[in-house]
Amino acid sequence: MRKGEIIKSGEELIGNRVRVKVVKNKVAPPFKKAEFDIMYGRGISTEGDLLDLAVTEKLVQKSGAWYSYGSERIGQGRENAKEYLIRHSQIQEKLKQAVIARIGGTDK
Repeated sequence: MRKGEIIKSGEELIGNRVRVKVVKNKVAPPFKKAEFDIMYGRGISTEGDLLDLAVTEKLVQKSGAWYSYGSERIGQGRENAKEYLIRHSQIQEKLKQAVIARIGGTDK
C-alpha cells in the first residue's frame, strides 16, 4: 500500500488517496492494482469508488472540474461530487444500480 495524494477540504486534511498492489491472492489473479480514498474518521470512501466507476463507465460525465449525472451537475471537483452523493442517497443508490447493471455485477 502506498500513500498517494492528500485530500483536503479548504486547508483541513480529510483523507488520503492510496494505491494498493495485491501481490498474492487465492481467489483472483495476483499483481492487480487498486486506487481508493481513505477518509479520516470514516474509512474507505464508497462514494469515491462509485464516482470513479461511474466516470469510467460513462454514466457520469466529467467536463473540466465539473461532474454531471444526466442533466444535473453534481459538483465542481471530485470532493464536492462525493459530498453530493453523500447528501443525496437516492441518487447515489440509483447511480450504484446503474453501475452494477453496466458492469454485470451483483449488489452485495
